Amino acid sequence: MDLTPDQMAAQRLAQAQRIAVLTGAGVSAESGVPTFRGPGGLWESHRPEDLATPQAFSRDPALVWRWYNWRRGLMAKCEPNPAHHALAALERRTPQFTLLTQNIDGLHRRAGSQAPLEMHGNIWWVRCMDCGARYEERELELPAPPTCRECGGLLRPHVVWFGESLDPRILGAAWRAAARCEVMLVVGTSAVVQPAAGLASVARQAGAFVIEVNLEQTPNSAEVHVSLLGKAGEILPELVG
Repeated sequence: MDLTPDQMAAQRLAQAQRIAVLTGAGVSAESGVPTFRGPGGLWESHRPEDLATPQAFSRDPALVWRWYNWRRGLMAKCEPNPAHHALAALERRTPQFTLLTQNIDGLHRRAGSQAPLEMHGNIWWVRCMDCGARYEERELELPAPPTCRECGGLLRPHVVWFGESLDPRILGAAWRAAARCEVMLVVGTSAVVQPAAGLASVARQAGAFVIEVNLEQTPNSAEVHVSLLGKAGEILPELVG
């Protein structure tokens, strides 16, 4: 008897020794994480796209930090959802597992994922503009702007802003994981913007079985082996078992 698409996906995940997962905003949205722009798309009459840039931080670091304090306050109320927990469980049982995420909320770590590759950084980490120190800072109301506990220099959010490149070490690890995996799972992202868009293609070309989980069809859907439509928090626990 032929397997249904979800049965096929579950079987492949159960048998695989090497799995790579790419997650996007759809996974976080199910935890209530607000979109980048937030309600109405405005914050203090500024476009968020104009705040998340190195130029904006150079002009007015206090303004940028007020916006990030506001975002951190919103994200602090969010909890990992069943999709986060299912991926953490999948990691525990898979010999070689790589979780790649475009999300900056840190919810994968809170769900138990051991070493997610946070391609766009983490809003709960800070980085010193002077000495380069990086560390976690969970305080919600940081001074605007905060200063480094190591050297007193100016701190910035440890996230990738518009106009900045991804960390080459993380990007390299992502390409290697995609090229070596037996199964790749793409969850909650259209994965059409580079470099994330290229990861599924690399996996396919290397012979991996590619599974997509998303609320709606994406430009990737026709290229993957299985496309499952619905909420990640409902589908992933069923796939992982």
